[in-house]
Amino acid sequence: MARERRDPRPTGTSRTGTSRTGTPRTGAPRGGTSRAGGPSRQQPSSGRNQPRPTTPPAPTTRIELTFLPGLGDVLRDEVARVLSPARPATPVPGRDDALVVTLTGPVGTVLADVRRLRTAVAAFVWLHFDVPRPRSLVSGDHLARIVDAVYASLRAAGSSSFRFEAAGADSAVFARLADELRRATGLAYDPEHGELVVKVRRGTARGVEQRANQGAAREVDPGWDVLVRIGPRPLSARTWRVADFPGAANATIAAAMVALAGPRDDERVLNLMCGSGTLLVERLLAAGAAQAVGVDVAPDALDAAARNVEAAGLSRRVTLLTADALAPDSWLPAAGGAGFDLVLADPPWGALHGSHDDAERVHTGLLRAAHDVTAPGARLVVLTHEVKVMERCVRAADALWRAPQPPVRVYAKGHHPRIWLLHHL
Repeated sequence: MARERRDPRPTGTSRTGTSRTGTPRTGAPRGGTSRAGGPSRQQPSSGRNQPRPTTPPAPTTRIELTFLPGLGDVLRDEVARVLSPARPATPVPGRDDALVVTLTGPVGTVLADVRRLRTAVAAFVWLHFDVPRPRSLVSGDHLARIVDAVYASLRAAGSSSFRFEAAGADSAVFARLADELRRATGLAYDPEHGELVVKVRRGTARGVEQRANQGAAREVDPGWDVLVRIGPRPLSARTWRVADFPGAANATIAAAMVALAGPRDDERVLNLMCGSGTLLVERLLAAGAAQAVGVDVAPDALDAAARNVEAAGLSRRVTLLTADALAPDSWLPAAGGAGFDLVLADPPWGALHGSHDDAERVHTGLLRAAHDVTAPGARLVVLTHEVKVMERCVRAADALWRAPQPPVRVYAKGHHPRIWLLHHL
């Protein structure tokens, strides 16, 4: 638990004698004076010329969202759907794995809403400081902003320690900043394993400016950015994953597959070769379903799926069947018959759960089996590392399935799998 916050400066004031919001502290005189200097008499007013009370602007919070390269468009669509920002999220300059969005409203509400995102890897409160070097961050006003962001993160999801991710994080400057944050928040400073991540980096380049009365131009100092992660763990770390089965699909990619499919509350959902249940869980957390069935031939995989489904609170909504997913006749009666509306699949690949030599048979069989158990208009979403194999199989199955869009290429841990969205013909 964090100790009571110790504000790094006198409450409500700054060094310049202004209030914390930056408004000069002025006292209104008790009585007015006339132009001649004598006391003025208050005149009755009809109310027509009285100034209207002003509503203070709603607070805004700048958020950075990181994602797996390739899923930027999927995350941007989710941000628009879940957070409804006044302006769309935009790429962070110079990055291919991050978006920035400004959200309006109480910071607690904003951060709670951000934590609902399923396709983001992590989320940070983004603060910018027009200072030339990090040592300036320990001054009263700057430190207070950082402390406020830390407390906002703690209220969204508690942490017991923090660490820096920054060039020179082991320097004396960051040691002093760490000590100030420790004293102000009560969090332990653990430079290796701290739960709450605080990033410090150079700001975005802002071009050059012309100096007054001088012909030479100079580069505008970009200042420094401080980013405080929302919560002790990345958003991609799912609390429901209690059984980490080898080769399991990345949960963020699974959520992207669900988003591309466009989940519907009244549809029947089938997960072929379901493994440890990642696709099933992400689909049911995104929306309701009339039915959800997972099929896999490996009992140990289904044991892991059962544990994950239970941890997600979905056991009553999921049926798990031990059977060969490519032989529908062996499991379709137990699954309630044909007519599924959405099929999700993550075929085995590599030496861990399959082989490249067998990939053509598996992918061809998957397309055929999924077609046999779905109705016209149904969707099939496949995550595969066998890029060339899948391309050949989809071309060969052009009488069964149509691809409304090119496959989505994802970059994850050195691999570049593809997400295919197919429509039943």
